[in-house]
Amino acid sequence: MSDSVPTQDARRAGLHEQTVSRLNNQDALREAGFEPYPYSYPQTHHTRDVLAAHPGVEPGQEWPEEMYALAGRITNFRHQGGSAFADLQDEQGRLQLHFSKQDTEQFAATKKIDLGDIIGVTGFPFVTRTGQLTLRVRSWQPLVKSLHPLPSKFHGLQDEELRARRRYLDLIVNPEQREVYRTRARAIRYIRNFLDDRGFMEVEGPTLQVVPGGTEAKPFKTFHNALGHEFSLRISLELYLKRLLVGGFERVYEIGRNYRNEGIDRTHNPEFTMLEAYFAYGDYGNMMRLVEELLHGLVTQIKGGPRLTYQGKEVDFSLPFRRLDFVTTLKDAAGLDFDPTDLARLRAWTDERHPELRKVPDYKLLDKLFGEYVEHTLVNPTFVTDVPLAISPLVKAHRSRPGFSERADLFVAGFELAPIYSELNDALDQRGRFEAQTERRDAGDDEAHEQDEDFLLALEYGMPPAAGMGMGMDRLAMLLTDSDSIRDVLLFPLLRPEGQPGGVEVASEADTLG
Repeated sequence: MSDSVPTQDARRAGLHEQTVSRLNNQDALREAGFEPYPYSYPQTHHTRDVLAAHPGVEPGQEWPEEMYALAGRITNFRHQGGSAFADLQDEQGRLQLHFSKQDTEQFAATKKIDLGDIIGVTGFPFVTRTGQLTLRVRSWQPLVKSLHPLPSKFHGLQDEELRARRRYLDLIVNPEQREVYRTRARAIRYIRNFLDDRGFMEVEGPTLQVVPGGTEAKPFKTFHNALGHEFSLRISLELYLKRLLVGGFERVYEIGRNYRNEGIDRTHNPEFTMLEAYFAYGDYGNMMRLVEELLHGLVTQIKGGPRLTYQGKEVDFSLPFRRLDFVTTLKDAAGLDFDPTDLARLRAWTDERHPELRKVPDYKLLDKLFGEYVEHTLVNPTFVTDVPLAISPLVKAHRSRPGFSERADLFVAGFELAPIYSELNDALDQRGRFEAQTERRDAGDDEAHEQDEDFLLALEYGMPPAAGMGMGMDRLAMLLTDSDSIRDVLLFPLLRPEGQPGGVEVASEADTLG
């Protein structure tokens, strides 16, 4: 009948012969009395527990009174007559298993175990003649059949894009990669504890926003059917955290996802994680000291000291961090004999020497040239201070340097890690800057700020003087794990749909913190 349940043979039609073979092995295990998909397994330990409990072993030792129940994936299996050896890999490590006719229940059925299967085993440790600590298996149970063979570590999973696309396989074949993500998690946990201990409150702002703001970037757009309105995915955490300062919270932070409709390169991914923190009654000097303390403590906690190696270069997080003036540093590095804040002269100079930048708006030239001449030279943590006001639309004007802002950008290992601000809280000044941004949008700059009237209204009720900062968690994870690309510290980076052709992915003009 057309509406009947397909037969087993019909369900397997068209499957790869290796998959069919594995399904046949599963059938054989079922016939041997095993449940192919049990609901649980009474795991008592991990492989690391067994290894840690038996250091300095000698051949012939055994501990039959110590019974362990382990569970994990089989990554190697070899039969030798009436016995078999296998490698069991779990989250914490790998341990050799030994099955035998005289010791192991259902020994004959072990021939139906395939590489990649997840099984549970119970047994006691002993040491082989070659000195390898091994678990002598008394009983075992299949937990799930892997329907595909695992790729070879050295030949089957070398392509970087494939590793990112099939991250689950990357973590199986290259279990050492798990330490990258463990380190990332430890770092974020340390940051939370650091800020919590200093009176900050963790909050969550909206991801869907009517007016995306807080930085210059092109947003992703979506439509909400019930409300009949277009929304944007947020490009920054900033403006809603500042609303909370208006509301009376004095120390707030958020660690959350941002989304920017821009290109992809080694330090940019359109979906990324940011830390933003703000505290009332402080300025950018106060925040620089907080960030120094945070990063010095974090690196010391993770690495055992204030130094780490990133891509062959030693990076020293010892206190205090170096401070450089933006304009002075740019002039020296680029060999400018004039004030680079004179944008008309800077445009003429840039057009002559960097024709590739002719389409970059005048006010963005300072940023682009700093990236060209200075950023890659800043290896040890360095605050670049007093950034020109023209490229700092949400920052207080400098208290003693007209045309400059109270902004410091932290650079480490050649890229920006954290911008730090004395936050602008003059509502009329902010409105004027937003209006200038609106003019730029009208002139075709789709990364310029949109005018957020509700945020301006909040400022009109009064926001206390405040310090703020943003820090890219993905870039920080790159530093801590010596990873060359942002995709190596993202469990699931954004990739083109598989099989879709396309050109080279490059970052947008705005060197944002994605």
